[in-house]
Amino acid sequence: MGELLVGTASWTDRTLIASGWYPPEANTPAKRLEFYAGTFPLAEVDATYYGLPAERTAALWVQRTPEHFTFNVKAFSLFTQHPTKPSALPKDLRSATEHIDRKNVYLRDLDPHVVDELWQRFLGALAPLYEAGKLGAILLQFPQWFPIGRTNKQYLLECRDRVAPMPVCVEFRNYTWMQERNREETLEFLSSHGLPYVVVDMPQGHTSSIPPVVAATADLAVVRFHGRSERWTSRDIEERFGYKYSHRELAEWAPRLRELADSATTTHVVMNNCYRDYAQTNAADLAELVRTAPPPSRSTSRQ
Repeated sequence: MGELLVGTASWTDRTLIASGWYPPEANTPAKRLEFYAGTFPLAEVDATYYGLPAERTAALWVQRTPEHFTFNVKAFSLFTQHPTKPSALPKDLRSATEHIDRKNVYLRDLDPHVVDELWQRFLGALAPLYEAGKLGAILLQFPQWFPIGRTNKQYLLECRDRVAPMPVCVEFRNYTWMQERNREETLEFLSSHGLPYVVVDMPQGHTSSIPPVVAATADLAVVRFHGRSERWTSRDIEERFGYKYSHRELAEWAPRLRELADSATTTHVVMNNCYRDYAQTNAADLAELVRTAPPPSRSTSRQ
């Protein structure tokens, strides 16, 4: 079995801090990260979806974590074709949005030179993580209006090439990629181009729902647990992600994760049900369940 790292999508969430998960002495951002990194080997940074990171911040993350700690970093919203507020752009680039008569801008709205500059700054800020060997992957989470097709496949390759040699992983929110008739095509495309597929556990029955197909398409495998909230479409983040997995639900995943880890060099498992200490508690339980799970069967994991 390859290396398997379990962590969460946040260590700074205000409801987590209020939950009492951190000991009283972990009363500063530096001490909280130190405590978190002493508990889990992996963290996902989601703040980078809302704005470009600072190189100084990434350098501090390197300093405050153990040698072999790993960060996955979510790509800036603009890069994955999500609506982005002009205020999320660096001040000196906001003038590039003045011609847009909407409250949000999209990638297609901006001059290619501006897009190039944004990517350059984003990747430059992550350089301390990459150079320290602590950057696991840049998460490219695409929206539900990003369906399977030639143009979108090409954009995936453009992102991979633009980010190289930093690694990426790809998460879909449009069901067409993993429709039964397209599933093998999608997985084969990702495999042939060395793009890690992000396996998801999430509520089903919505336009953004992706089935929990377990498959490794590269040396890195990634699994993200979003919870199973009945209010998945809520605009309230706490209602959407405020779901605590039961022991039974996690136990069902343990052998599947071991099987996935048997097909990859490294597997990252991220709990994204970030409300109070739900993600941290579930991550600790899941790590133990995977550790003690029986060896995986040799049945195919593409189901």
